[in-house]
Amino acid sequence: MKDGLLDPRLNWATLSQAERDAAYDNNAAVKNSAALIAERNQLSEARRASLKSFLDVPYGDRERTKIDLYPAADKTAPCLVFLHGGYWQRNSREVFAMLVDGVAAHGWSVAIPGYSLAPDVSLTDIVAEISQSLDWLAKNGEGHDISGPVVLSGWSAGAHLVAMALDHPRVAAGLAISGVYDLGPIRDTGLNNALKLTSAEVAALSPLRLPAVHKRLDIAYGTAELPALVFDSIKLHEMRIAAGGSGKLFPIEGADHFSILAELRRPDGALVDIARKLVL
Repeated sequence: MKDGLLDPRLNWATLSQAERDAAYDNNAAVKNSAALIAERNQLSEARRASLKSFLDVPYGDRERTKIDLYPAADKTAPCLVFLHGGYWQRNSREVFAMLVDGVAAHGWSVAIPGYSLAPDVSLTDIVAEISQSLDWLAKNGEGHDISGPVVLSGWSAGAHLVAMALDHPRVAAGLAISGVYDLGPIRDTGLNNALKLTSAEVAALSPLRLPAVHKRLDIAYGTAELPALVFDSIKLHEMRIAAGGSGKLFPIEGADHFSILAELRRPDGALVDIARKLVL
């Protein structure tokens, strides 16, 4: 038990298909999710059009392997690289531009890579694309006025990708928000219709099944999130600490899977404060 919640996967074998699907259905769990998503998209469209930026810069050969860069006035300032969510099959970098405001108010740069989506590519391909985007940033960031330390952050599926790419040499530290870190149960839900996860992928791409990367990784989740996500966050933190890894666990009181992003958008948000302390 944690925060009065019971992890549904404790009795996973007894659950119906509908119950398994519901355990990971963030949109259904947050009653005003549609309004929050619409607001996010509208804010991002406006901010993307008005901020100093290099947009739609290719880092790979696929349609979605492009990156948006929002450099700070000081090219040596820290850079938040943000990986979007959507269960590896929805969303795009463009609709998260509103998150730039939070750390940019403190003089940071921001980079938002896109990546290909299932079912067009496998999750193995997606993980490889994130490393490819970081390779590109390491080689080309300075030419786009970004050369400071990188904090790799992501939300939902993006948080999973943070954990998978934490060992990249360009990354100084990570901030994983509202993530899923064990793919085994995901394979038993409707989400797998697009992902088509193999047993090898579940083993190789589940951060909870892999050795801990010895860089700092702070892990955040909303206390009003689905229990499966809450427990994945707690378990990943506990596993890393037990293995000698570093980082803190941050329950964001009252936040759900969508409202938690306000803490990264507002300059005084809790997640902005957490990110800034990662490079102190």
